[in-house]
Amino acid sequence: MDSTLSNLKIYVPQKIYVKDPESSDLGKRIIEHSILLINDIGFNNFTFKKLGVLIGSNESSIYRYFENKHNLLLYLSSWYWAWIEYQLVLETHSLKQKDKLEKALEIVTRSIKEDSNFSHINEIILNKIMVNENSKSFLTKEVDQENKEGYFIIYKRIVHRLRDMIIYIKPDYKFASSLASTILEGSLHQHYLKEHFKTITDCNTEITPTNFMKNLVLNTLKS
Repeated sequence: MDSTLSNLKIYVPQKIYVKDPESSDLGKRIIEHSILLINDIGFNNFTFKKLGVLIGSNESSIYRYFENKHNLLLYLSSWYWAWIEYQLVLETHSLKQKDKLEKALEIVTRSIKEDSNFSHINEIILNKIMVNENSKSFLTKEVDQENKEGYFIIYKRIVHRLRDMIIYIKPDYKFASSLASTILEGSLHQHYLKEHFKTITDCNTEITPTNFMKNLVLNTLKS
């Protein structure tokens, strides 16, 4: 990313956290090392006690930032989607409207590279967490209430951006929102299959989820 954007701040819905982790060195360490620890042991085995040991801080200090580990995962998920949205806006704003969808497909499905603008967050590892753990952020009994409170607003905003691009290409297409949400979830799923269930996906080292999703979406809109 352009170094002129190094002061960019990614905004996450305030209700997700108790105290903004971006506001202190400890908060940033909590985010940095929670990403590493969740990737290492999985979200199910992750606890604030284990994180506290890793960062050399009391477990109680982590609760000053997040009510529970579910909210921490929501924070990581929201941060990731806000970061993707930032790239989506940055890389498509100067394109002609007809060219935006294809570029957007690349952005939301491609393999992730680390972004030096955010030194305390390893986006490559965070992407692995999204592939492996993201569904746990919304497959809960509380999802409807959390949705009402705006926890998923950034994710939904990206879906709406993709939906509007789809409608521009094919105004009479009846399933623009369904296709847009399928792009996001389908991409994560194909990355997961590529890593863990190689015999039930055509994605591999040569055929990427981006290749598949472009083929699916663009050919669907041509029909």
